[in-house]
Amino acid sequence: MPLAGRYVSAFRAESNLFFVMKSFAAGVILATAYVHMLPDSFKALGNECLAENPWANFPFAGFIAMVASLFVLMIDFFATTYYENKHQKSVGTVGAHGHDDPHKGKLTHINVHDDAKTDCSNHPDQAAHLSAVSVHAHTHGPHSHTLMLTEDETSKLRHRVISQVLELGIVAHSVIIGITLGTSESPCTIRPLLAALTFHQFFEGVALGSCIAQAGFKTRASMLMAFFFSITTPLGIGIGMGIASTYNENSPTALIVQGVFDSMSTGILLYMALVDLIAADFLSKRLRTNVHLQLYAYTALFLGVGAMSVIAYWA
Repeated sequence: MPLAGRYVSAFRAESNLFFVMKSFAAGVILATAYVHMLPDSFKALGNECLAENPWANFPFAGFIAMVASLFVLMIDFFATTYYENKHQKSVGTVGAHGHDDPHKGKLTHINVHDDAKTDCSNHPDQAAHLSAVSVHAHTHGPHSHTLMLTEDETSKLRHRVISQVLELGIVAHSVIIGITLGTSESPCTIRPLLAALTFHQFFEGVALGSCIAQAGFKTRASMLMAFFFSITTPLGIGIGMGIASTYNENSPTALIVQGVFDSMSTGILLYMALVDLIAADFLSKRLRTNVHLQLYAYTALFLGVGAMSVIAYWA
């Protein structure tokens, strides 16, 4: 739906409607990690069918989730740094073309301080705009070209990283839940599992689609990421159906694989939900300056958490 916003204005990720839907989706993802996946990972890695040493002597589920969160933090940091450096290099390359001066390509930082403030003292909107812009000037002898990185461009760089890491976490647990569904034979197990799967996959898709749309990817890249997200659960179901005749959910191998994947996914989704979705949106200037949007967003967040938590009673 957010990706369709390129063609249908009502579906744009920047609209208040999708801001509220994204808040609901963030709550669903948070509850999926805390209420569904984390308990399942403790249950799998603490199962009595596993050897007491080392599985019963150490809380591997919590440890793996913690390591996964820290690993995502590192990916988040280095990927953001990479995209920023790549952008600066591309700006430097553009500024260096067509000049034979020995100083070409030199990057000079311009800080807007007292002079700008004096000039804009009677124009607060202009002053606010200048404070929200990073200015890069490339000097070439007597000539200089000033290139500005706006807040919108910075936001796009961040959402590129967020969308890719979020998809990684969603894919990891989608395959596992697909396998679980594919190997299930009892209707009493399949129905609630399918309901939970459909519910949280839809809103995970909303959150991921919003991030992809805000990242400004080209159409081909956006469609590829959406396609990859859409096939992971069916792929897991297909794998589950293929191994159903020989699959033993209480075998040590199955328990370890499920527990490790659930723990990893828990850590990834917790980080993404709390840091890159909830904190990023709920601490933003857009929300802080709009009381009505605050009410709708917080209500949607708690409804998302509550709805996904209630589903845990059956699935």
